[in-house]
Amino acid sequence: MEDSKLIRMDNMGIVVESLDEAIAFFTEIGLRLEGRAMIGGDWSGRVTGLGDQKVEMAMLVTPDGNSRLELSRFIRPALIADHRAAPVNALGYLRVMFTVSNIDELVDRLLKRGSTLVGEIVQYENAYKLCYIRGLGGLLVGLAEPL
Repeated sequence: MEDSKLIRMDNMGIVVESLDEAIAFFTEIGLRLEGRAMIGGDWSGRVTGLGDQKVEMAMLVTPDGNSRLELSRFIRPALIADHRAAPVNALGYLRVMFTVSNIDELVDRLLKRGSTLVGEIVQYENAYKLCYIRGLGGLLVGLAEPL
């Protein structure tokens, strides 16, 4: 029997209140909507441990096709926690980071769409310009521009 080995990271999931707003936010960053579906039934509740669930989800893909972001809007059961106001040093999965070109131009576009800059755009050595953005719905997203 062959030992298990990691093949790739398939996707990262984010639970959102508005799927349409989240899709618009992440497509503005540069991801492409790959598909959208309603998920439910016995099998899905057995995977998540939530029992009878109904979830509207969308899968977005990066321009290189190597990374995916799964956005989920739970219809049933109701949401039980809200981490959107948590700072970047809170425990758990709080953000996703994207490598971008022209971070200043992208941040300007996102601010015009209602996002807020968490701190400021900073330069890390001669390697990156970095920042955190809170998108619509409070989603925390990191942006990094290689120098």
